Amino acid sequence: MGVGAQLSVTDLRRGARHPVDHPVIAEHAQRGDIKLTITNLSAHGFMVDEGPKMSRGDRVVIRLPIIGRIEAYVIWTREPRIGFQFERIIRFDEFINVIDTIQPNPRLRKSR
Repeated sequence: MGVGAQLSVTDLRRGARHPVDHPVIAEHAQRGDIKLTITNLSAHGFMVDEGPKMSRGDRVVIRLPIIGRIEAYVIWTREPRIGFQFERIIRFDEFINVIDTIQPNPRLRKSR
């Protein structure tokens, strides 16, 4: 069995995404620390509008409120945008708490 990113849930990109503006420092194995700003977030992953050139399968580790450290893999790129898939799906209750922390303006949150 092969090792590496299991990038199999691309059809889940249609899941509920929440607009955010949350800066993070991503840890990349070859590049070290990379500054990213998450512009939308779902329980499956996130997107950044402006990021460094990355390739499908690149792995980063970020830290989110409530969740802590979580790995994510590049699932798609459309320069300068990059879409990441989390290595695991965030539980609904944790995800709601993350959104409430990151996006405190209720008018910008998606309805639940």
